[in-house]
Amino acid sequence: MNEVQGATKESRAAVAGRVRTVGQPQPLIDGVEKVTGRALYTADLPAAQALTGVVLRSPVAHGEIVRIDTARARALPGVRAVITGADCDVAYGILPIAHNEFPLARGKVRYWGEAVAAVAADDARIASEALELIEVEYRSLPVYITAAAARAAGAVPLHADKPDNIEREVSHAFGDVDGGFASADLVREQSFHYAEVAHAQMEPDCALAEFDPERGRLTLHSVTQVPFYVHLTLAQCLKMDPAAIRVVKPFVGGGFGHRTETLPFEIIAALLARAAGGTVKVELSREQTFTVHRARPETDIRLRIGMKRSGEITATDAEVVQRGGAYAGYGIVTILYAGALINALYRTSAVRYRGYRVYANTPPCGPMRGHGSVDMRHAFETMLDSMAGELGLDPFAVRRANLITPPYRTINDLQVNSYGLPECLDWVEQASGWKQRKGKLSPGRGLGMACSHYVSGAAKPVHWTGEPHATVNLRLDFDGSITLLTGAADIGQGSSTLLAQVAAEALGIGLQRFRVIAADSALTPKDNGSYSSRVSFMVGNAALAAGKELRKHLVDAAARRLETSAEDIECLGETYRVVGSDRAISYREAVRAALAETGPITVKGTYSVPEELQGGKFRGAGVGPSPGFSYAAQVVEVSVDQETGEVNVENVWVAHDCGFAINPLSVEGQVQGAVWMGMGQATGEETQFHDNGLPVRANFLDYRVPTIVESPPIHVKIVESRDPNGPFGAKEASEASLAGFLPAFTSAVAEATGIRVSTLPLTSDRVLDAIHARRRSERLKRARAGS
Repeated sequence: MNEVQGATKESRAAVAGRVRTVGQPQPLIDGVEKVTGRALYTADLPAAQALTGVVLRSPVAHGEIVRIDTARARALPGVRAVITGADCDVAYGILPIAHNEFPLARGKVRYWGEAVAAVAADDARIASEALELIEVEYRSLPVYITAAAARAAGAVPLHADKPDNIEREVSHAFGDVDGGFASADLVREQSFHYAEVAHAQMEPDCALAEFDPERGRLTLHSVTQVPFYVHLTLAQCLKMDPAAIRVVKPFVGGGFGHRTETLPFEIIAALLARAAGGTVKVELSREQTFTVHRARPETDIRLRIGMKRSGEITATDAEVVQRGGAYAGYGIVTILYAGALINALYRTSAVRYRGYRVYANTPPCGPMRGHGSVDMRHAFETMLDSMAGELGLDPFAVRRANLITPPYRTINDLQVNSYGLPECLDWVEQASGWKQRKGKLSPGRGLGMACSHYVSGAAKPVHWTGEPHATVNLRLDFDGSITLLTGAADIGQGSSTLLAQVAAEALGIGLQRFRVIAADSALTPKDNGSYSSRVSFMVGNAALAAGKELRKHLVDAAARRLETSAEDIECLGETYRVVGSDRAISYREAVRAALAETGPITVKGTYSVPEELQGGKFRGAGVGPSPGFSYAAQVVEVSVDQETGEVNVENVWVAHDCGFAINPLSVEGQVQGAVWMGMGQATGEETQFHDNGLPVRANFLDYRVPTIVESPPIHVKIVESRDPNGPFGAKEASEASLAGFLPAFTSAVAEATGIRVSTLPLTSDRVLDAIHARRRSERLKRARAGS
């Protein structure tokens, strides 16, 4: 293995006298607070004097707002502020080119539950009573719940600038697609349908906003994954100087993409606080959190693949239609990812892609774990399996016929520099007993396999400022403690622990010296946020650079005290020694020497994605490129009850190439979590809406996620391909394993039942319907044969 950035050829084992922190299983540094209940989430923050903020939501899914009368609500004793769309005339959104949402509807509502007005009052009872006093008159418009209905001729536009209700249409072609199909020995085409799925994060949405009218300053505590983007949006919508705003992220109970853009309730809380001249808490119920939404969109895919008898893929032609909901959000990014990430998992020489992101009268969709890639990966892997069967090839053989040899530049300009998929395939094949067991299980049982991949951060930031993509500050003080300051949001994935491990490794000291302060704009450097698995790779590199810089200060100080050159100093944990001698000083002495002239030292580390990793120049090329790609393979074993259609997942074997496991304990948990979320989408998770736009499953009784009862053993293998650009070779570890579960699961069900179903989730009723349909077909064939 060649040396990589920040790594050496030494083994993981601690060398004599040296402290090792990376590559070691490390409990999360905030774990004690979480398991003891001391962790304060936004709803837990002390706010004795806070007013209660509540939101009036639209009872219609599509309509013009004819009149709003708030006079009676304003007159109610105990009401401190009432706001409507008239109080914010600035549209917002995650992408600068797609700002079309307001925190409170202006002139028109586009989905059931959209915020129309809001109240801040002394208590919840008064606030609720005030909502009842607000009068709103609507003029109803046609409601479009499906993408097909929204695109139909004569459909009323949801947005005047999009008369066809298409937010974004994508058309890309790379290589000789028609020639690729002509050279194929087998060409197949299939259509797939995927239900919309929600993030189902544990913590409901909440924001606590405090406005200081004397100073004109705003402080917002919120559940966000992207404090920087929230900061920008608050300044924009409230027309405030960003310097007068402070955004703080407390503990967050999961995000999975739900919180990667500014959400309406955050702006509403700030508007109410300013209007009331005080502190306002807006706490959403589970149903309201479902309505805020930003979930994985309902998707239809038509996919055509050409393949040689050897299993080599010759061409791909895909069309994707996503029901994006009422507003733009991340829609442009999602529809581009669906096409871009057809590539970079296998060798691809010819790909044609057409994508349509469609507006509809449902809550806005957004990014969800595995953003943009999950549904397309299921369709692609499913077709590889069925085509392998037609050609008499083992599914593993088809994948191996299309493996990449890095460094590799895809046809759409994605750069692959590390690639552990071959080892992933080898491990899951052996661990699952594939060769010995495939096709030989008892009736009603089956094995399936699939591969998947994902980015380690988007190579281009959403808001291009010219600044580094990530910044970490380290402060060394008189007591020898080191404070790591980062704007990166730890939302449960363990990023604060990882960053401390990286910096500690660079310094050669233990974690006990570190404390981490994260995501407080008054204290920490700006960071783009926790999305697209960017933190480990990008912020990790910044932490590594900061650690090296602070180490240089300490080594230089030790050299001065020991009257030698810095090149002759070796760091042995808490000791700085002259190489080849017994002359040494302690860490504390080195700190005193370093601080003697300057006082406390603050150093900075930054990271920006190299230009050669930022992709091509065609329209839409900014979505897909990443400084590193992670890879995964998995095998799923299921049992199916042929009389009820119930499917049980019995075992999962998954190997994930994370480059290098900085914290193996955290990596294993992240991989298991990704598989578990994939299982939810595959087996039962599904949002639904009545024809009038009313959500059907906006609670955890009707929106079913797997529980511990349904959760199988998940056997994890960590594969380390050592990316040359990652911190110590690390890449992402929490998303690539999700997408592979879905096709591995449906292939296992196909072996167990002899049926391939092209709609997800594959619920027991759908399985049973397919079994009954097959039985009817078999009876009809027998009857025809007998006649």
